Amino acid sequence: MGRILYSAMVSLDGCIEDPDGSIGFTVPDDETHEMANKQARQASAFLFGRRTYEAMEQPWRAAASRADLPEVEREFARAYLDTPRYVFSDTLTRVPDGVRLVRAGDAVAEVTRLKERIDGWLGLGGAGLAASLLDLIDEFALFVLPVAVGGGKPFFPVGRTLSLRRTEHRAMASGVVYLRYERAR
Repeated sequence: MGRILYSAMVSLDGCIEDPDGSIGFTVPDDETHEMANKQARQASAFLFGRRTYEAMEQPWRAAASRADLPEVEREFARAYLDTPRYVFSDTLTRVPDGVRLVRAGDAVAEVTRLKERIDGWLGLGGAGLAASLLDLIDEFALFVLPVAVGGGKPFFPVGRTLSLRRTEHRAMASGVVYLRYERAR
């Protein structure tokens, strides 16, 4: 049975985007990137909302063939492209090979089926999709960056209380702290 891991780079004040909608503060250092690469290699599938998918797909497709990029980035690109991707959207009409388009209204039913059919981790990206699937998420992983952005899109949905138990933590030389939690059931 599959397990869902919702993961993102976040500001110290808990945001995945700043007040202007930018994710420019989330560029990882090599050590953080290597941890993200490990996470990507362990994923059996990626589940994305439309905006996260659009932020990931084209840049990582392009990165896979660029010899001028650092190896840590090319490695992530290879892991990304080798992993089946599901994008939940009501506005997209086409996706490339390796990606399956699912209507957002079918997200809970589709992800429930995926959890039953796929062994391993289903990596979830996108705050909106995570909010709609919150009751299906098994674990939460945050790469907390040493920057406060003063508001923006929060990692956790507003107005929901979650009881969690820390399962992993790591402090990196850059000041990034990796935190991983599972639901306290």
